[in-house]
Amino acid sequence: MASNFVGKWKMESSENCKEYMKEIGACCAMQNMAGKATPILHISMDGDGTMCMKFETPCKTHEAKFKLGEEFDNTTLDGRNTKNVVTLEDGTLVHKETWDGKSATMEKKIVDGKLVTKCMTGNVVATKTFTKED
Repeated sequence: MASNFVGKWKMESSENCKEYMKEIGACCAMQNMAGKATPILHISMDGDGTMCMKFETPCKTHEAKFKLGEEFDNTTLDGRNTKNVVTLEDGTLVHKETWDGKSATMEKKIVDGKLVTKCMTGNVVATKTFTKED
């Protein structure tokens, strides 16, 4: 269920995030921030099924609202204008994003009470692990 993801999550570790940011074309400043920031991720769900993911870093905050299975436009934290679809597949939130002929997939899964996100594009895979705060 998507409601399992609802809550406030603090990133506790990340692997390969700078390389991922480089692969998607993020500027050097964003690449460096990806390896050092400890963002907070707020996930909420309205009564009509609209999900909201709010990503807070020391420098920027980004929010995306969407319904599962419905395409939506998004301007990412690093400034890319993307087309997106988020689905729930076997307990995993699968977020597919496309822009300028490129694509990335982010998979969020609850593992041992932690939110594990795999970000994949090209041959690069980054992993972020979050601990629930509420």
